[in-house]
Amino acid sequence: MAHERISLRTKDGDCAAHVMTPETGDGPWPAVIFYMDAFAIRPALFGMAERLANAGYVVLLPDLFYRFGPYEALVPKELFKADFRAVIGPMMASTDNHKAASDTEAFLAYLDTRADVKHGRIGTVGLCMGGGMALTAAGMFPDRVGAVASFHGGNLATDMSVSPHLLAPKIEAEVYIAAADNDHSYPPEMAERLEQALTNAKVQYRAETYAGCAHGWMKPDFPIYDEAEAERGWRKMLALFGRTLG
Repeated sequence: MAHERISLRTKDGDCAAHVMTPETGDGPWPAVIFYMDAFAIRPALFGMAERLANAGYVVLLPDLFYRFGPYEALVPKELFKADFRAVIGPMMASTDNHKAASDTEAFLAYLDTRADVKHGRIGTVGLCMGGGMALTAAGMFPDRVGAVASFHGGNLATDMSVSPHLLAPKIEAEVYIAAADNDHSYPPEMAERLEQALTNAKVQYRAETYAGCAHGWMKPDFPIYDEAEAERGWRKMLALFGRTLG
């Protein structure tokens, strides 16, 4: 598995990013953009991106906190011992769904330059904060995004102008929404609102609630990581990408 470190020029500055490619073969492979969670770029995300790459994809993992400036790698289990919101809050404030969608224009342009990327639609996947970004990218670039996977995404259907559910009528991708049943950022009434928007827009989607799981269960460096249910999530995502991206 090759791991490249690159810098991409966006409308707001230089975005550091990581590119993972499969450890065997020459491609071309379908591409997937991996939208990070609020605990930023760190070894656990590298591991997840590498696993996805070795399943047969070129994976672009951008640092969406580039507007915030330099920061030390965060260790979730340590941050949870104190007021973690005091640390990640200012970082999260530096971006949002629409800023990430604006960045996605540069991400797509970069992927288009790579000879090892298969022509056609790409996939997007997001964790927590990134779940809304992955959905928003599909709404902003419907001709480019063919599949979306959101794991414990929060605030997916709110009254905010950047709420992903508002873009449902533009989404052409197949969508998979994986929610935790213990998640204050995505309560049942919000799930109902998102699903109604997707249904009304005739989006092909599947929404599942992972019983007994809490917000963040997919991430191996989180205290509430659930290995069995994370494996279920991986199976669902890989089946989605395999079915839609080839």
